[in-house]
Amino acid sequence: MATVAAGRGPKRAVADSGGRCPRRGHLTRRGRLAVVVLAVLCALVTVSLGRVASQAAGPARPLPRVTVRAGQTLWGVASAVAPHRDPRATVLEIEALNHLAGDDVRAGQSLLVPRG
Repeated sequence: MATVAAGRGPKRAVADSGGRCPRRGHLTRRGRLAVVVLAVLCALVTVSLGRVASQAAGPARPLPRVTVRAGQTLWGVASAVAPHRDPRATVLEIEALNHLAGDDVRAGQSLLVPRG
């Protein structure tokens, strides 16, 4: 449709979208993509800030070490280190921390132990 106004050139009619008015709040494909990209960027920034904040708190404290005395067993070490916990669980933790194949320990051996 072309209309002519006095003193002006031809005007073009604006094509509508099938006779319907676009819904309010309706996003185009590009708009939805922009929202998704923005959400992903916000998530990445949040994760990055969380890592920086956790590193700013300082390094983790090293685990305590215990030297095995003559006649002492791994069970005795576990009972001394964590008297209020089940010694079986503490023995397993000590074995895992020190890469021990079993519960054999020698006098003078230095062991990493879990915090009480």
